[in-house]
Amino acid sequence: MELPAHRVRIAALAAATAALTLAGCSAPTDDPASEIVRTTTRIAGAAVVGIERDTTSACALPSATDPGLPAGGTHGVIHTAGVSEVPNDPQRIVVLDIASLDAVCALGLWERVVGVGIAPDERPEYLGTGVTEIPAIGPPGSPDLAAVEQGRPDLIVGASADADLYESLSSVAPTVVVGGDQVFWRQQFERVGESLGRSEAARRALEEYSVAASELGRELTSSQTQASLVRFTGDGPTIDGTASFAGQVLADVGAERPAPQRFGVEDGRSYRPLDTEDPAAADGDVIFVRFAGQSGLDRGTEYMKRDEWLDLGAVTDNRLFSVSDEVWSTPGPVAAHAVLTDLRHSLNGYSN
Repeated sequence: MELPAHRVRIAALAAATAALTLAGCSAPTDDPASEIVRTTTRIAGAAVVGIERDTTSACALPSATDPGLPAGGTHGVIHTAGVSEVPNDPQRIVVLDIASLDAVCALGLWERVVGVGIAPDERPEYLGTGVTEIPAIGPPGSPDLAAVEQGRPDLIVGASADADLYESLSSVAPTVVVGGDQVFWRQQFERVGESLGRSEAARRALEEYSVAASELGRELTSSQTQASLVRFTGDGPTIDGTASFAGQVLADVGAERPAPQRFGVEDGRSYRPLDTEDPAAADGDVIFVRFAGQSGLDRGTEYMKRDEWLDLGAVTDNRLFSVSDEVWSTPGPVAAHAVLTDLRHSLNGYSN
């Protein structure tokens, strides 16, 4: 893919994203596939994507229970911590983490959630404002059992729980542990669907996502673009492989990956540290960066001022975009659709 020879302008980093100055964008007029990213702020030279995300319909309408599951009955679910007998149509649900909340949202049952293992100010914005009103039960991995009991749940679902926690939670309500490896996010979502008595609805949701991803890939001619994924944490930068959640979404739209980022399940990991002295493995036709918390933002924005980073081809060609870490790192169908929306406006985009 031939790229223009624009030179990047280094923008001043403001104290927070909300305070960053709006930047104009441009793209070659002879490239019909290119997008002009107009409504962006900038973080250390990267155009921010998704800041005007529409979340009004992020969560689906309530889905129906599977045929053959009688009202008031129960069914067994095999999961990573054992086997649980759960209600066919749970009415009061506790979720232990963001990915599980995404799954319940995708099946339209978020209004039945009576407790969530995420603090109100840490709830994912991409799921809409309604989730901020759900009572908190403590942090993921160590919920407050008294808060869980107060919600009077008839089902508890989460990505992970050690043996002691699982036993404690199971004494309150049937508990399903779906697994937390983002490599298998589809299977984990299907297990949530099974635990909610909505296996068919979960399969339909995944099929709808797959169709949307394929259609977007054809629209963007995505196979002509090598997309790089870089995540900055407090410990330094990493690159995502093909097995990461974001890497799988890129594969679903048919985008290519730079050669150093073509590692996956067979390599035993979904990401690798980036060599800070030689960040060539981060380069591509387009680079998507995201920041893990404040420490990731601080370290990332400082690193992105270095000459080694500024000399990367995608940076000098104005093809550097900042995306939401909570969206691009949360393995769930609602997040996957949000990533597709971001890609629509940036995969072939140029910022200036």
